Amino acid sequence: MTEQSISNAVAVRDNGPAAMVERYRTDLELVMPSHLQARVGAWIRNTQGLLRRDEKLMKAAQNDVGQFIAILMDAGRLGLEPGTEQYYLVPRWNNKKKCTEVTGVRGYQGEIELMYRAGAVSSVIVEAVYTNDDFQFRPGRDERPVHDIDWDAEERGELRLVYAYAVMKDGATSKVVVLNKGHIAKAMAKSDSADQGWSPWKTDTEAMWLKTAAHRLAKWVPTSAEYMREQLRSQAAVEAETRPDPLPLTVPAPAPGTVDDDYDEGPVEGELVN
Repeated sequence: MTEQSISNAVAVRDNGPAAMVERYRTDLELVMPSHLQARVGAWIRNTQGLLRRDEKLMKAAQNDVGQFIAILMDAGRLGLEPGTEQYYLVPRWNNKKKCTEVTGVRGYQGEIELMYRAGAVSSVIVEAVYTNDDFQFRPGRDERPVHDIDWDAEERGELRLVYAYAVMKDGATSKVVVLNKGHIAKAMAKSDSADQGWSPWKTDTEAMWLKTAAHRLAKWVPTSAEYMREQLRSQAAVEAETRPDPLPLTVPAPAPGTVDDDYDEGPVEGELVN
């Protein structure tokens, strides 16, 4: 190996995607929710492992390391695991740059994770319906779909429908989302990489159907920690209104000689304790 090639190898090692992930450790930790901050080291090592195992992903990350770090920041902010069905890392061709770059695609498990984390739901159901399944749902009459599967059948047929709904903490059922092939086709048409061989639409078709349904359900179900903060604020307001007035506090007079009556230190600043 020549001296120049050794220098290039060292530069790649020190400034490559894997090294940059570790270099941005503090920034990633700052944007992560608390449950992920405790395991930021494992999160980073898993991401570096993805790069080592996937040559195409490594090449795309090297082409634009800044873009790659931005994608990881997005995954970290959402509290999702990159390179899983929570959050796909996909090499995508960029016509302007004439090279591949890494893009992030939130998976259906990521959508579900965000719903659970908001704290408003007790369960989330996202299922695919195949042609050999028995599926019944009448909006306005049925609260939830009835989906029967013959688990002994060797084949369930072709993908036919996908549906999603959530059961709230109070037992109520959210809006039920049901999508057919036409709905899925329209969702695919909005993706500029759906026809590429590396696209999740090609490599994990059922998961993308499920993701589309979960994404539609997110419009009807809280998916942000802000929901929990609002609930806590509302609860605190109710408690403040119902809390009885405090009893008057009787303060005994100071003993003679303990206070200099001739000294006036002015108004005293105090702290109001709720």
